[in-house]
Amino acid sequence: MPFTSRDLEDLRQEVARFAAERDWDQFHSTRNLLLAVISEIGEAAEIVRWSGDREPAVPPDKAEAWADELADVMILLVRLADRSGVDLSAACASKLDKARAKYPVDRFKGSSRKYDEPAS
Repeated sequence: MPFTSRDLEDLRQEVARFAAERDWDQFHSTRNLLLAVISEIGEAAEIVRWSGDREPAVPPDKAEAWADELADVMILLVRLADRSGVDLSAACASKLDKARAKYPVDRFKGSSRKYDEPAS
């Protein structure tokens, strides 16, 4: 599904402004934000916990709750990156470059094995 266009820097600024307006910077330590991300991921997991591998994993009546939880994760992840000095766009690009080197298409297409596991 394509995303609507939104610059990650715009989102970072909006989230920072939202927190600043509420004087929440004092609570947004790296540790607190990381724990909040983990909590929100747990809330997202709760929605699909018993759905198994069927598709769609998210029941239609829970689609809005699912979107809300994923948005919470994204917002908190952007805030965590900002407060801990990580350029999330650059970090993602770098990580994808590393993954391309570890998992070349000709050796890993259709495989779920880890890069250091032998091919079967």
